[in-house]
Amino acid sequence: MGIICLGGLAFAPFLLDVLTLRQLTGALFLGMFAMSWDYVSGYTGQLSFGHSMFFAAGGYTAAIANLQHGVTPALAIGMGTAVAALFGIVVGFPALRLRGPYLALITLIIPLILVQITNIFPDVLGGEAGLRSPENLISVGDTAASILTMIGFRRPFDQEVFVYFYISLMLFLGIYALFYVFTRSYVGDIFTAIREDEDAVLASGINPAKFKVFAFTMSGAVGGFAGAAFVHTPVGSPSPGSLLLVVVSIEVVLISILGGMGTITGPAAVGIVYYFVRDILQTTFSHVSMVLFFTLALLVLFFLPKGIIPGLSDLSRKILELRDRRANPTT
Repeated sequence: MGIICLGGLAFAPFLLDVLTLRQLTGALFLGMFAMSWDYVSGYTGQLSFGHSMFFAAGGYTAAIANLQHGVTPALAIGMGTAVAALFGIVVGFPALRLRGPYLALITLIIPLILVQITNIFPDVLGGEAGLRSPENLISVGDTAASILTMIGFRRPFDQEVFVYFYISLMLFLGIYALFYVFTRSYVGDIFTAIREDEDAVLASGINPAKFKVFAFTMSGAVGGFAGAAFVHTPVGSPSPGSLLLVVVSIEVVLISILGGMGTITGPAAVGIVYYFVRDILQTTFSHVSMVLFFTLALLVLFFLPKGIIPGLSDLSRKILELRDRRANPTT
């Protein structure tokens, strides 16, 4: 199924219209953001209800560096990633002393403070409206434009959407591969052990503190990288509504829970699906769209409490076991 989905993403520009492809590009960034949350909260159990701080730290830093200081987009993205990683370290240290709702409350308060800061310094941060869009990461060159024209993408807008979709897809797959490798290594085992019983980890001679700080730092860096790259694409903008509001953090928590916490694959896949489901409901049932969506989410959590991906895995495993019993009734 994963190979089929990957193939569908690879050939999406030739299967979807341009506007849907543009939406899919935005959905890929939401999937990246969801993976960064799941890496720290799904694996270590350190709940963060204000993960948008990392997304915003990367996005605003990159935008300010480019717009106000003339830094190139690639370097600005690097700067945004570094600042977000620093935010991760700052948040990681309270995680050494606090657990559960106390840590979640701290992470929830930080984005609220940052929203107020954007209003206090509107000349620098743009206030509620945000900053204007910075320079795009790349521009479609003449050679690329000629090739895209030959395969059917004639308008400059279509060519831009095509190019940025594949850029977003490469970033999405790169982040997925990075998290997949780390969570399937001994680091992932220690993260899971910290989530299950931190005292037992400490008793075994492993210092959980450095792993918790590392988890927040890496999660912050990747979330900031996604935010910084997001604002340098045509689908993103450096504004509180896109990067910083609490609803952004709530969405990523909901996506990860629905997909399956501690799986990486679940939040990545559901992040993409969520983007389209939300848009369809808002377009079709504008006044009651969120009521319908949260009702749907409750049904999923009721019937698949572990999340969609683990739930489907368990279901497929049961189907295979039933098939084997019927094929070998004597065993």
